[in-house]
Amino acid sequence: MRRYWLLMLAITFSCVAGAASVKPAVDAAGTARYKFTPTTVLDLAKRTAASAFVPRRLEGNAALQQLSYDQYRDIRFRPEMALWRNEQVPFRVELLPAGFLFQTPVKVSSVESGMASDLVGTPNLFWLGPHVQKQLANQTLPLSGFRVRTLLNSRSVWDEFMVFQGASYFRAVPRGGQYGLSARGLAIRTAHPAGEEFPAFTQFWIERPGANSSGIVVHALLDSPSTTGAYRFSIQPGTETVMDVDVTLVPRVDLDNIGLAPLTSMFLFDESERTRIDDFRDEVHDSDGLQVVTASGERLWRPLRNPTELQVSAFTAEAPRAFGLIQRSRRVSDYRDFEAKYELRPSAWIEPTSDWGKGSVDLVEIPTENETNDNVVAFFRPHYVLPAGKPWHASYRVRWNATPRITPSLGRATATRSGPTIDGKRRIFVIDFAGAGRNIEDLKLDVGASAGKLSHPTLQQNPLTKGVRASFELDPAGANLVELRLRLLRANRPITETWLYRWTAS
Repeated sequence: MRRYWLLMLAITFSCVAGAASVKPAVDAAGTARYKFTPTTVLDLAKRTAASAFVPRRLEGNAALQQLSYDQYRDIRFRPEMALWRNEQVPFRVELLPAGFLFQTPVKVSSVESGMASDLVGTPNLFWLGPHVQKQLANQTLPLSGFRVRTLLNSRSVWDEFMVFQGASYFRAVPRGGQYGLSARGLAIRTAHPAGEEFPAFTQFWIERPGANSSGIVVHALLDSPSTTGAYRFSIQPGTETVMDVDVTLVPRVDLDNIGLAPLTSMFLFDESERTRIDDFRDEVHDSDGLQVVTASGERLWRPLRNPTELQVSAFTAEAPRAFGLIQRSRRVSDYRDFEAKYELRPSAWIEPTSDWGKGSVDLVEIPTENETNDNVVAFFRPHYVLPAGKPWHASYRVRWNATPRITPSLGRATATRSGPTIDGKRRIFVIDFAGAGRNIEDLKLDVGASAGKLSHPTLQQNPLTKGVRASFELDPAGANLVELRLRLLRANRPITETWLYRWTAS
């Protein structure tokens, strides 16, 4: 979990002062309530976009602003105070305080029967440990987000399965999984020389589910210097936790460099390249590859790397059928880390449910020396400009699962290894495939490179995996960057996905 908090260090965007301009009424119990309709958030996004962006940070509480990691962890929500705790509702909501890295207070509201009520972090909601009891006793705490629990893995334990906290970040897990990679509401200018902009969710509205509901609905208002946005998340936890996301952006300026459905993950190393790594473990990552199903149906697999220099790659020329950051290494022995349990980290699979138009799936890989940094980002980048003042709509589905279900079945690349040849003049690549059988007769190795020279293409049976091993040698011939591509064919038809790899001289 420490890596999750550290991830937010650079995130400074906050909510607009007075953004929730819906006029409230006060009911007999003294709780501020106001009407909430299907257009409430979009109307608010339009009004907010019509005015200048006004950032607001946590102010007036020095104790909260200066909290250390250990102090922040010493503020704990009391489970018995969860929203709907004593009602016939299959979900419970727990509030998260501002402070430490979360310097942006947000509003969290509940919605029932068309009326919204703002939730308040009153002192009775939180247990304060000895590190903060003196500084924060009897204070109403501003909020930074919330988490949701349900009976996910058993009928007696209320498991946390989803959290919204920090800028526009959110995470979820399927049954039997644990937190790993994150999603975001929107990416703006990622890896751009002008610097990245981090939009933030500034208010949430959580609809009260019915007694027999299998899912929960969350609405969110997004704000940043460049755009506002109205979001609706319909979430169903289970063997895979599925989110249907509906978004309408209202740009303040012409948007020409956004990332839709962004995913953020960590990749330190795996079996492919260990020259820079001194570690007792065999692999360390939340995700080990980018998977894409193109508009034409071709399946791409791009193993992730921890480069020595920032790398940006683009795939496809139009919206894909699906893409995601995937965790394929699922055995404890893949990592030999009994605490981090990387084998339980989920994959996140994005499926467009509206027409996204022309654009590319972009992959950003950032050098890192430790596993506390999320250094991989993947998203869809439209190849057109979103004009200022004109609402733009898109929708998609996020599946948080172990492995995406893609039919029909094709062989998958399960391991990528690379090293120098004996004479040190070339590079040898070895790729193991599973799900394509063991018979190598009549198989054709279809391999190509953007530069350099390939030699010694070879196919072998793999007795360890009962699959097929493909290998070849690369002579870069002075090139600093080579894009590699490989798949297996039978009767000129692909029986495996297409393996992609970027080799760099550095």
